[in-house]
Amino acid sequence: MAVGIGLLLAAVYVRVLHGGFVWDDNAHVTRESLRSLHGLWRIWFDLEATQQYYPLLHTAFWFEHVLWGDATVGYHVVNLVCHGAAAWLFGLTLHRLGVAGAVWGTLIFALHPVHVESVAWISEQKNTLSTVLYLGSALVYLRFDATRRLTVYFLALGLFILALLTKTVTATLPAALLVVFWWRRGRLNWRADVWPLLPWFVVGAAAGLFTAWVERAIIGAEGAEYAFRFTERLVLAGRVVWFYFAKLVWPAELIFIYPRWTISSSSLVQWVPLVAAVVVVWILFRLRVRARGPLAATLFFGGTLFPVLGFLNVYPFRYSFVADHFQYVASFGIIALAAAGAHGFSRSFRRLGAVIPAGFVAALAIVSWTQAGLYRDQETLWRATIARNPDGHLAWLNLGAHLVNVGRYGEACPLLERALALKPDSGQAYHNLGIIEMVAGRFVSALPLLERAVALDPKSAEAQDNLGHVLRQSGRIAESINHHREALRLEPGYPVAANNLGCALLDAGRPVEAVPQFEIALQRAPKKDEIHHNLGNALRMLGRTEEAIAQYEQALRLNPNLPETHAQLADVLVSARRTAEAVSHYERALALKPNDPSVRLRFGLALGQAGRLPDALAQFEAVLRVAPNDATAELNRGIALTGLNRWPEARLSFARAVELQPDSAAAHRNLAMALANTGALAESATHFQAALKLQPDSAETHSALSRVLQLLGRSREAEVHRVRADELTKAPR
Repeated sequence: MAVGIGLLLAAVYVRVLHGGFVWDDNAHVTRESLRSLHGLWRIWFDLEATQQYYPLLHTAFWFEHVLWGDATVGYHVVNLVCHGAAAWLFGLTLHRLGVAGAVWGTLIFALHPVHVESVAWISEQKNTLSTVLYLGSALVYLRFDATRRLTVYFLALGLFILALLTKTVTATLPAALLVVFWWRRGRLNWRADVWPLLPWFVVGAAAGLFTAWVERAIIGAEGAEYAFRFTERLVLAGRVVWFYFAKLVWPAELIFIYPRWTISSSSLVQWVPLVAAVVVVWILFRLRVRARGPLAATLFFGGTLFPVLGFLNVYPFRYSFVADHFQYVASFGIIALAAAGAHGFSRSFRRLGAVIPAGFVAALAIVSWTQAGLYRDQETLWRATIARNPDGHLAWLNLGAHLVNVGRYGEACPLLERALALKPDSGQAYHNLGIIEMVAGRFVSALPLLERAVALDPKSAEAQDNLGHVLRQSGRIAESINHHREALRLEPGYPVAANNLGCALLDAGRPVEAVPQFEIALQRAPKKDEIHHNLGNALRMLGRTEEAIAQYEQALRLNPNLPETHAQLADVLVSARRTAEAVSHYERALALKPNDPSVRLRFGLALGQAGRLPDALAQFEAVLRVAPNDATAELNRGIALTGLNRWPEARLSFARAVELQPDSAAAHRNLAMALANTGALAESATHFQAALKLQPDSAETHSALSRVLQLLGRSREAEVHRVRADELTKAPR
């Protein structure tokens, strides 16, 4: 049976096995800041470390990430295996209880379309894994019920606690067991049935209340979206029950995000579902003497749904009151009843009796196969959701956010604007629109969008960090630092925020404070070349040259195609007098980014220091072809030409440098020297004097001017400058 289930599920879900992450999968799969032993500790002891406080679930994700990282196929396979195991355990439980049609029940549960969301959505591993533990605990407790052995009891209790640590909807298990015992025996015995389960009720209630508090206080399940009177919650509960029952019986028009109903207790029509549910339960109660099964199945179904009926605030209620994955466990009750009916039907019509149930199961498989295909990627899922729920802002928002992430900004804008039209206070929509402007370099227009995003959603670490980045690019460094720090407070160890904070501190001239931020970022993301590069910059500013070189080299080991890193490493190597090594990195930087005049200029200077004047001259001339008004390149071209004794050409370069930068003492001095070497002594003296006005304490210039004046026969002036040159040369430095 297990092999058969596996083959059927593989056929139904084959299209989703290589599907990507959807919606909040990235928030559930272990993020960078938790991919360490300290991160594992935080999963258990920091309530805000993960998307929801389900520590066993996130421990499973942690180990899965160790095994296959972000490769989604591994997570999909685990989900599929857990679902198959849950189906098999459900069939085994039905068999153990003597429910006719256990095989039919197994097949219906395994292949029912309402379970596609739980299987195909990686985040819902909490459903499939917790259900395996839930059914395992139930099976073991049934053995305890038969043997009364304490070791078996505590094993069942342990599995129940593990299920709660994976998803607390499993807290309904002890009540479900009491329903089962009543169905089997027709009554409940306080000492045999109720008393042993009292600790389970206490543990389950504590877990449920704790999760409700976390949902409200930490995740944010409070506010206007949850402000319902008790009468409205009653109306909602009646509608929710019938919705899930209808989807089990006729699984058509399944939607990832269903429309959010408008609930009003003043409408008599809206009370009809609740009244109908009460009437059905009353009828089944009256019929319990003839058959307890229908009432037991109904009680199991409604009782297991209790956490999501509307009496407790659940975060997804801000988008919709119902979701297919909410009834994953609750469906056992109705499916068990259907399985018994299928078995009875097939026994009544021996030759063709199995054909109709088999056809029904095959139809379920086909619908599930179709539904599973929607989860193969984000775009397919959200477009399908929009088609069926066009007024749901979340689908527009998430499709827009996905397109932003893949760089399709033009397509994303109208989608995000539509999301804002449907929900004007959507901080995420403003955030994504701000990202589009930020990536395009339009920081002025990005700033108000990101400020609005942070005002609406101040707990978004990403929005805080991006606002900080835009403020930094706008020159508002102090404010930038504050927002990066807030991002790190909201998400300790957030590597992107730590890196950005380090960059802002560098811009503020505070490299000592920047270094630990880059080190924090590297603890969480050791393979990010950008962070190694930035740490190298900070260490270089602090004069820790060898450490800076090591960081640049590590960045290049991770990604050898970083032109700026090659150039920065070359600069540091030049300062460390390792010019030969520097030359190779300049060459690599220019091979990757040939039109960067700054790098080419520095390369020329390094070549000049190495005595390779023709090569240096070629670099300076290449710079001038790209940037003809670069005074520094023109000056150094002249210096290279003087080294090659090409004085007339050098004179022209220095004259051009003076024209471009008349307040450059170096340009005037070098022009004066070129003029002197070409016989223009009077002009030479004029430019030496201009250089001294800009740099009066240059012994070299005083000495050179003295020699020129001597040649011009102006001995008295020459002596003054010679004496001044001697004074400056002898003066303590």
